[in-house]
Amino acid sequence: MWEDLYETYQKELLAYGTRMSGSKELAEDLVQETFIKALIHTNTVTDLSPSKQRAWLYRTFKNLFFDRCRRAVLEQEYFHSVQPQMTESCGILEVENAMLLQTVAPQDRAIFQLRYFDGYTAQEISQMLNIPPGTVRSKLSRCRAHLKEQLQT
Repeated sequence: MWEDLYETYQKELLAYGTRMSGSKELAEDLVQETFIKALIHTNTVTDLSPSKQRAWLYRTFKNLFFDRCRRAVLEQEYFHSVQPQMTESCGILEVENAMLLQTVAPQDRAIFQLRYFDGYTAQEISQMLNIPPGTVRSKLSRCRAHLKEQLQT
């Protein structure tokens, strides 16, 4: 069933995603994530008729795309709010940023670095550290608030 589903809708979803995102690479990633979600939700997908399976795949793809867009916007806003507006050399800023990160608790600092320096998602970090994704997001939020407060003082 999975091979048929993939062969039937992969090219269609890829074309849809490329038009939607303007990037074939992003569309390929999202198609892969869509089919992974389908595998995770096997019971739901197998109970659907073929037309509803197609609709489920498209809806999932679209939701993943919008999630990715929202995340990109939020990260952009965050980086602009945290980035100091100074004209000092990059080396000095790196040292100051490293010192600023030292004010964060070690576990929170590790989560922050995994997310914003290494690019892992909250879900991936939660799996790595064996903690709930909500806890990861909560710690990231507290960490961002703390860093923002430190930058404003």
